[in-house]
Amino acid sequence: MHQCVTQAAGLMAAVLLGGAVGHAEEAQHPWVVASPLAVKETYFSNLSSGASIETPFVLKFGLSGMGLAPITKPQPRTGHHHLLINRELPLDFSKPLPFNDQYVHFGKGQMETVLTLAPGDYTLRLVLADDKHIPNFVYSKPLRITVTKKNADLDPASLGAPGVELILPVAEASAGKPLQVRFHASRLNVSHIALQEKGTGHFRLSALRDGAKPETLDFPGGQTEAWIKPPPGRYQLRLEFVDNLAPATVLATAAAQSITVLPK
Repeated sequence: MHQCVTQAAGLMAAVLLGGAVGHAEEAQHPWVVASPLAVKETYFSNLSSGASIETPFVLKFGLSGMGLAPITKPQPRTGHHHLLINRELPLDFSKPLPFNDQYVHFGKGQMETVLTLAPGDYTLRLVLADDKHIPNFVYSKPLRITVTKKNADLDPASLGAPGVELILPVAEASAGKPLQVRFHASRLNVSHIALQEKGTGHFRLSALRDGAKPETLDFPGGQTEAWIKPPPGRYQLRLEFVDNLAPATVLATAAAQSITVLPK
């Protein structure tokens, strides 16, 4: 924990005193590597095309190759989600997205929403846009779903609570091959730390290996996933969500998960 707090404090000082993006981006753990997929895209992390659902339904968002940030001011390599309901991608990506029931904005850095759609067929898309709501060519594939029932007696506000989730695709990995880890925040706002926006935080991953000191991987750029190459061993991974104004303050913690990295 001491190491975690020290790294976070150092990062905060770099951002506040040095400015900017450069310091936050440079403070990267050596395990973190570039994505082998080399894509920038949004996606729905808990629903597949062709699914039938009942509403209210908690719909979760994912993001590759970029970070999240609220709409306070410009921040390179970040954006915020927009949910398009029965709408195609905009023809002109130089204009801001409109505000109406078919273009739902998540300008606080949210990673999910509660669908309250009436029964029927729908096409959903995610589009990332900047602080001026101008799309930045990062979007999802269309998701076609059917709502079979709307439960009028279920209060959407009762679904979920603030918390975070660590998503691991496998229980075993091979050393030398990048391992994807995904993060999700419910009812918490994700942001690049450089914006210093009240009410936001970022993800931090701790890795405890038998016989080795704990490793702390900080993601101050608003990232919601990462590719890592840990050395061989058995690990306990724990995801935390820390306050951007006070990185020593943990706002939420996910249950620890085990993963084994096998020798080559």
